[in-house]
Amino acid sequence: MGSHVLGNQTSGQRLGITEPISLGGPTDYDVIKTRELEKYLQDVGLYESPEESCRREEVLGKLDRIVKKWVKAIVRAKGLNEQLVQEANAKIFTFGSYRLGVHGPGADIDTLCVGPRYATREDDFFGELHKMLSEMPEVSELHPVPDAHVPVMGFKFKGISIDLLYARLSLWDIPEDLDILQDSILQNTDEQTVRSLNGCRVTDQILRLVPNIQNFRTTLRCMRFWGKRRGVYSNVSGFLGGINWALLVARICQLYPNALPNMLVSRFFRVYTQWRWPNPVLLCPIEERSLGLQVWDPRKYPKDRYHLMPIITPAYPSMNSSYNVSSSTLRIMTDEFQRGGEICEAMEANEADWDTLFEAYAFFDAYKNYLEIDISAENDDDLRKWKGWVESRLRQLTLKIERHTYNMLQCHPHPGDFQDKSRPFHCSYFMGLQRKQGVPVNGSEQFDIRLTVEEFKHTVNAYTLRKSGMEIRVSHVKRRNIPSFVFPGGVRPSRPSKTTWDSRRLSDANVSLHAGSDKSSEVKGVAVGQVDGKKRKRVEDNADAQSKNGKCVIAVPSSSPEVQVGCLASIVSSCSTKGEYLDATGSVEQTKGNAESNMMNGSKNLSMEQLSSHNGEVDGHKGLHVTTYDESSIEAENLAIEQIMSGPYVSHQALEEPEELEDLEFRNPIVSVGNTNNGPLQSSVSDSAGASPVLSSDGAGPSLNLHASGGIEELEPTELTAMPSIPVAPVVQRKPLIRLNFTSLGKASEKSG
Repeated sequence: MGSHVLGNQTSGQRLGITEPISLGGPTDYDVIKTRELEKYLQDVGLYESPEESCRREEVLGKLDRIVKKWVKAIVRAKGLNEQLVQEANAKIFTFGSYRLGVHGPGADIDTLCVGPRYATREDDFFGELHKMLSEMPEVSELHPVPDAHVPVMGFKFKGISIDLLYARLSLWDIPEDLDILQDSILQNTDEQTVRSLNGCRVTDQILRLVPNIQNFRTTLRCMRFWGKRRGVYSNVSGFLGGINWALLVARICQLYPNALPNMLVSRFFRVYTQWRWPNPVLLCPIEERSLGLQVWDPRKYPKDRYHLMPIITPAYPSMNSSYNVSSSTLRIMTDEFQRGGEICEAMEANEADWDTLFEAYAFFDAYKNYLEIDISAENDDDLRKWKGWVESRLRQLTLKIERHTYNMLQCHPHPGDFQDKSRPFHCSYFMGLQRKQGVPVNGSEQFDIRLTVEEFKHTVNAYTLRKSGMEIRVSHVKRRNIPSFVFPGGVRPSRPSKTTWDSRRLSDANVSLHAGSDKSSEVKGVAVGQVDGKKRKRVEDNADAQSKNGKCVIAVPSSSPEVQVGCLASIVSSCSTKGEYLDATGSVEQTKGNAESNMMNGSKNLSMEQLSSHNGEVDGHKGLHVTTYDESSIEAENLAIEQIMSGPYVSHQALEEPEELEDLEFRNPIVSVGNTNNGPLQSSVSDSAGASPVLSSDGAGPSLNLHASGGIEELEPTELTAMPSIPVAPVVQRKPLIRLNFTSLGKASEKSG
């Protein structure tokens, strides 16, 4: 720390697919603010002690010896000759935050075991090696996930968390000096091996492609900490994980190669606030090499066109590292980038500080309605396995709700879980719910997601290792009834008395809301309502009054025959102070009709080399160097950012994601979630592009009233004896829906405070 010399950049060398935006060096202000940032990151405990560093090295050395012993035992068990026993070898590599040098105290270590062709994944890695580890007293919490997209074995070794992947090469012997960046090691390997090797190959390539490794590391530590504080750090939840943040930061380092972390953080927000997703972020050209492995290319592969926020890995074969991002999570992250940019501008005017930037996001103040997903098991080991499985499937619930409501109902998943100390072997997840922002409210619009939730639970319950006691329950809870165990110390906090950055944004939102209330119905694809914490809350209250003639109903099925749970809530629109930035959904809606034709036309004939090298060039101009930072230079810098996104990929527009792209073995037919004319909701994008939101049946039974207790609301259990085949000819018998109009819910919210 404190050293800011250049790393990989040499005179005349360009890193990245475009010229830098600025070659300017740091100012005195940058030096001072960078020192403040480094001290801040140290004070909040992001750096581990030397003792812990030594302990990690010892654990990695012991693990390397274990896999070498394991592979020799495999050779003997298979009856191979003694020479092969002597030559048998396996090797441990690291990747992720540990390899990048940005890990903190208590962080896990991402590791890769590279083994020879005769050591199989199923029988030897998840069989014999798992058995060896389970018999060691130093190993605890051993948790294999063999059917994951990237198969992994998680455990703790002397208290240090390890995530261990396996790559089975076609080699008979694994040399100690194996270079995993060589493409030849990918020959004759399966897809799981390619994916497992990708982590190490990508990490090493990132370190080769940034101009200054130390500045990259400090900036990445900052952005990882910021992402966690703002609730947007979680790949499994549909936000961004460690590798995604590393790639985004690395690209900023390429664009500002001589900048210190203070400026890099500021430019991170400036660039990605203006970024027109789904234009991809690339550190180097995408290459199609002789091995013929599939690389990310939306012009060739329809599946790649559904990616909303492509962040492409720099190692062959290039992949999209952020395929989990949904329209809702992209909208949330875009707003957070904008907020970060505003604070960095205020810091330059001495109107904010690092505390302001890292202010925690008030998730449980942000929405009026939430989904609560409770899981339980009979012991710690079962809960750990059940948690891992459920977490890997939570993204499906977000996607299904968005898809089945045509993106009219938006989900905000909380990236972590919560545990109630009074209930052992139990944990809960939460998702905020709101109507799509900026869309006029129809008089009787209803959302019925009961069957969507039942389908999700059906998928989760298909877990092959499921045991008795592993249960999942999904229910609706209002903001005022959020359980206290989610709050620090188990105490619901009172409204903060001090003025925060988010509360000031709230005041601006109120002014804008009143000024533009007459035009609210005209808003289409513009990012509106992207506000934080109490700002969202008060804006929603104002929107209630504007929407008093509309009705919106959400229905969620019961989680079990014994417990009747209904979820009925009013979801309202909210407005924001700015409308310049298109959200993902707006962009999708405007381009659905012609996206595919654009992908299949002129740019299709370009080679990958032409595509990558041209990305960022406009009319022959390769870049725009900016060296000073007055208003005119900021405009020039914005133009340079615009140029970076110009080129063949501009035609790439994300479409609505099709029915589950992965884990098809767990799919079950989708039942119609309303009386739509198109039948089941798995209709094609072209069929659904112009469809109206899902409207539920009015039902034959009488409307039910909310319980006076104001707790979790209940409905009769939905009787789903068998999921019908597709297509569904008869109309599914619907249960009565509780209906709330906006006025009644608004009154309840006012009482709840």
